[in-house]
Amino acid sequence: MIIKPGTGKRVINGREFADYFHSETQNMVANLPFLILQNADQWDVEVSANGGGISGQMGAVRLGIARALVENDEAAKSPLRKEGLLTRDPRAVERKKFGRKKARKRFQFSKR
Repeated sequence: MIIKPGTGKRVINGREFADYFHSETQNMVANLPFLILQNADQWDVEVSANGGGISGQMGAVRLGIARALVENDEAAKSPLRKEGLLTRDPRAVERKKFGRKKARKRFQFSKR
């Protein structure tokens, strides 16, 4: 992720945010840190995202932008923290257990 002073240009994987995120809601959520700090037209953002699907990438972009803004200006930490934008989603894929097909899937039970 590259965030630099500019005119408000937003690019993800070579495409504009509005084109990449299919709905207006997803685009708004990705730009939420700028909306809270009211400085959307002061920064250019260039993001490279892969894996996890559009919704997961949207959350990752939001977190990355929020962290970059805090790194640039420490005063931005309090309002972003209050809105929960600096909190990472802790969920992860559960590992496969031995003796099973997947993490939780069991073999079919047969009574007889």
